[in-house]
Amino acid sequence: MFSFLTSFLAVAALLQGPATKPTATASQAPAAKPAAAPIPWSASRPLTMADFQGRPGPSDRLAAMTSADIKANAACRDFVFTGTVQATFDPNTSWFRDPKTATPALLRHEQLHFDLTEVYTRLLRQKLVAFQTKVNCNKLQPAFNNFTKTVYSEWDREQNRYDQDTNHGLNTARQEFWEKQTALRLTQLQAFAVQ
Repeated sequence: MFSFLTSFLAVAALLQGPATKPTATASQAPAAKPAAAPIPWSASRPLTMADFQGRPGPSDRLAAMTSADIKANAACRDFVFTGTVQATFDPNTSWFRDPKTATPALLRHEQLHFDLTEVYTRLLRQKLVAFQTKVNCNKLQPAFNNFTKTVYSEWDREQNRYDQDTNHGLNTARQEFWEKQTALRLTQLQAFAVQ
């Protein structure tokens, strides 16, 4: 399964998904271990079981959850546009229901959710090339929000299609199909990979 949070910086405003729950004070709870940093997508660094540090909630019925994000930042300085886009994995909110019995196939299914996030990150970088040629820095925030909204919607639909088509990775033939297609798409968008 897949969960995503979208956040992006447009000019000086930070737009994020739902606010996080307030944290407990020291008198309310024992000190927790520090949160793990987000993991940027890398072809040379696949996810491992140890990366999934979150815990399922009482109503979660899935075997696993991948929480990935596309962080898109845009700014204008002296009327010159700059933009960055990065796919990240959140170890703190990603989990396996029972890590001791999780299979390599389940890990592959969850990795592909992250790989699909990278596909849409590269698509967004590709679209940024055209966007920067016509952006009006005086209207950057609304233009950038509208620009990214379409890509985020397509990404969300693709993630849902993937889970549905593969039955959350249980349909081996469809899982293999998605793995091949996603690898092909990553190759086709190689020009928009971070070097």
